[in-house]
Parts: sequence; C-alpha cells; structure tokens
Amino acid sequence: MNIIYVLIPLSVLLMLLAIGAFFWAMRNDQFEDLDTPALDILDEDDEPQEKRKERGTTERTEDTD
Repeated sequence: MNIIYVLIPLSVLLMLLAIGAFFWAMRNDQFEDLDTPALDILDEDDEPQEKRKERGTTERTEDTD
C-alpha cells in the first residue's frame, strides 16, 4: 500500500511532462504540415535505380557544405 504514495506523484509528474511536451511541440510548429512528409515517400527518385547501380552506389549522396 505504501507504493501508492510513490506511484501517484510519479504518474502526475509524467502526465505534466507529457502535457508540457505537447504544448512545446505546438508552440514550435511541429504539427504544422502533417500531409507532405507522408507523400514524400511516393515521389520518384531523381535518377533511376539502374544508373545508380552502374555507378556502383545505391544510396543517395548529398553535399554537406
């Protein structure tokens, strides 16, 4: 029964952290565009896979300037 004195404050603290994380995400526009990332996976690659195999690489390479 003594564990209840630990679990209730712990659950309230976790709930407050979750609510705080939600409002932080809302303030920082994390939920601004939910449709575009889901559709990005359907876009075709810039270069066909056969040409990438000829080059010897299968991954996209990006410049990191």
